[in-house]
Amino acid sequence: MKVELSAHEARVIGCLIEKQITTPDQYPLSLNALTNACNQKSNREPLMSLEEQAVQQVVDGLVRKHLVIEKSGFGSRVPKYQHLFCNTEFGSLKFTPLQTAIVCELLVRGPQTPGELRTRAQRMAPAGDVSEVEEALRALAQRTEGALVVQLPREPGRRDSRWAHLFSGDVDIAALAAASTASSPVARSVEVGAPADVLERMTQLEQQVAELRAEVDALKRT
Repeated sequence: MKVELSAHEARVIGCLIEKQITTPDQYPLSLNALTNACNQKSNREPLMSLEEQAVQQVVDGLVRKHLVIEKSGFGSRVPKYQHLFCNTEFGSLKFTPLQTAIVCELLVRGPQTPGELRTRAQRMAPAGDVSEVEEALRALAQRTEGALVVQLPREPGRRDSRWAHLFSGDVDIAALAAASTASSPVARSVEVGAPADVLERMTQLEQQVAELRAEVDALKRT
C-alpha cells in the first residue's frame, strides 16, 4: 500500500514514532499529549500551532487509513493512540532502528543533511558516523518497492545535499529552494552586494551553527 500523508498527518505520525522510542512509558499518547508533541518548539520544522480539534481530525483520518489505532490501557480515562505506520506485524514498512530514526526526523523536521540527521537521530538510535547515515538513506532510496526518501540537489554554499521523505508525494524542489533562500540571512546579504566568497562562507557557517545547535539539543535530552 502506497502511503500518502498530508503535512499534518506526517507531523502526527512522526511524533508518535518519536515518543514511542524516546518516552515509551508515556506511549501510547493521549490527544493532549499528541497535540503538545505536534506543537513542540524543539526539533520541529516548521513550527505548528494546532488545536486539539484539528489534531483529532487528523488522527481520525489516519485511523481510517489504518495507520493509527486507539490503544487505551486498562482503566484509562482518555483515548490514547499509537501508530501502525512501520515495524508492525502486518505492515509492509520494516525499518532498522537507524532507518526508523531517520524517517522520524524527516517527518518532524523536513529535509536535512546526513550530518544533521546523524546528530538528531542519535537520541533514538545509535549512529556511528555520517557514512552510516548515508548508507541507511541509500537503502531507503533504493527499495525495490519504491523509494521512500530522495536526495535533493545541493544548494549553493552547502557542503552536503539535503534528503527529504516521499511520504507526501514528490518533493517540490523549486519551492524548497525558494523557502530556504528566503529564510536565510545570506539572502539579505545579496541585497547589499556581498561578494560571492563571503556569501559562501556565511552559508557554510549557518550550516555549522545549525549542526551545533542540533548537537546541543541532543545533549540536553540525554
